[in-house]
Amino acid sequence: MLAAAFVLSGLVGLSIQQSTPLPSVVVKNGTYHGLHQTTYNQDLFLGIPYAQPPVGNLRFQLAQALNTSWSQPRDAKVYSPECFGYGSDQVGHNISEDCLALNIVRPAGHEGELLPVGVWIHGGGFLMGGTSDQRYNLSFIVQKSVEMGKPIIGVSIAYRLSFWGFSDSEEVRKAGVTNLGLHDQRKALQWIQENVGSFGGDSSKVTIWGQSAGAGSVGTHLIAYGGRDDGLFRGAICQSGNSILPLSPNYNVSDGQLAYNNIASIVGCRNTSDTLKCLREVDTKTLNSAINATFRLFPPVRDGTLIQDSIYDQLQNGAFIKVPLISGTNTDEGTGFGPRGISSDTAFAHYLSSKSTKASLNESILAALLAVYPNLPAASDVLYNIPLNFTQFNTTPAVPAPYNTPDTLSNTTYGSQWRRLVAFSGDFEFAGPRRLQCQSWSRHNVSAYCYRFNAVPSGYPPEIGSAHFDEVAFVFNNLDGLGYAINPFQDQPQSYTDLSDLMTRMWVSFIHDGSPNQHGVLDYEEWPIYDIQQNGGVGKDYFFTSTPKSSIETDDWRIAGINYLNSLWKTVYGM
Repeated sequence: MLAAAFVLSGLVGLSIQQSTPLPSVVVKNGTYHGLHQTTYNQDLFLGIPYAQPPVGNLRFQLAQALNTSWSQPRDAKVYSPECFGYGSDQVGHNISEDCLALNIVRPAGHEGELLPVGVWIHGGGFLMGGTSDQRYNLSFIVQKSVEMGKPIIGVSIAYRLSFWGFSDSEEVRKAGVTNLGLHDQRKALQWIQENVGSFGGDSSKVTIWGQSAGAGSVGTHLIAYGGRDDGLFRGAICQSGNSILPLSPNYNVSDGQLAYNNIASIVGCRNTSDTLKCLREVDTKTLNSAINATFRLFPPVRDGTLIQDSIYDQLQNGAFIKVPLISGTNTDEGTGFGPRGISSDTAFAHYLSSKSTKASLNESILAALLAVYPNLPAASDVLYNIPLNFTQFNTTPAVPAPYNTPDTLSNTTYGSQWRRLVAFSGDFEFAGPRRLQCQSWSRHNVSAYCYRFNAVPSGYPPEIGSAHFDEVAFVFNNLDGLGYAINPFQDQPQSYTDLSDLMTRMWVSFIHDGSPNQHGVLDYEEWPIYDIQQNGGVGKDYFFTSTPKSSIETDDWRIAGINYLNSLWKTVYGM
């Protein structure tokens, strides 16, 4: 059993102490025994339930607080199974409905201290992912915090995914059980407030932190309940995610109702008097197969309670929890989103219209978007790592490409307007909402530290560039590439390792001190608070790159396109 735990928990290559005494903590419900990891002198407490198992009558219900206690110590030595999900992140992991658990990594030898806490919320499109993913190994960043003299505790939390955690229909809304995965996260944060002190954590110094859907979750907690502060965290980190786009543009409950009815029909619940009750009684395997057959995403929804109003209005009006924020995106976010094969203005215009799911864009808006996202923009507006002249259809002279990428690629399946497409897609999904969020923090005098990440890991073709997820290995200081098919740092220069060291230290500094600037590395510019009051309405970003060196940049790239996009969130996209 213990050997299996090494693989599932991402502890490959780390030494685990098997002799007694092992670390022990007493929480409100009883005592847990953990593991001691000798490589970094850390105590690990894995697979700790923070809520009752969401099974049987508790399926499709809000997570319920634990209601049992025990007198004999329980083991917390193995990661819990991952929640049911549908994608590559679930491959090779144990899966179960009984998955609402968290994991704690603390540095040993800090008895009597209360350490700041970083709570990691994984991404995966609210469709897949989990805490046992080796790419999210918290040991490295916790070790870095100790080396810095700023020790922190790392926590990772699991939450229900896909239809299990984000079903939507009239029945679901009437029962008040929308956005269950987000409520799971809040239940975990409440458990942390009540119990993290037993592990040596400071419940008043919790930072929530996520990437992609995890960052979208963080963004949602910042605006939840109209911006009500329940005292669950004092800081937030959003890596390639934001408050605007956990939701789907122009979503309507009828969209979710179709999927709900389809799943209910497959499992024989469609014509029952209480479909939710029936779905709770379906055996897990049957329901899982039905959900898997839907081939669709189940995003969070505006339900009038957790997510109440126009998110755009909330950000504009300051209806958000006013805590310090790190928020950023990667240069080439769009290469992982949007279709390939677009090679004409007509095809690109059709793609733009498809982003407005309920109503086609009117001619003036469509024309404006085509103008602010032209094909092959001027070199000064490019901001890509992928070559300008990347297909045989394109004869425009190339902008010099970073990282020695070629000026011409033979692969034409991307379409001749690939760079135009990924500019819009990346700005729509990530860069635009990120800029809007940073501007909102500045407008309401709250500290925000914003960034652009611009390193291309090993194993990527040049047309993909510095894409979605690429910063994760750098932030986690995962220099051995645990969990990656190709180590992101393989055959890369020392500057890549140095960049990871800087970013990890800045994240630790933010979690520990509320500012990223106490990182202890010399000869780097101070990361400025994003300020639109003194810089002509334009803030400053930290530009993380390996060549030549990370520095400060003005956040005005693709300003015409992003400004116009950000003006459409409420009126066109229903946000």
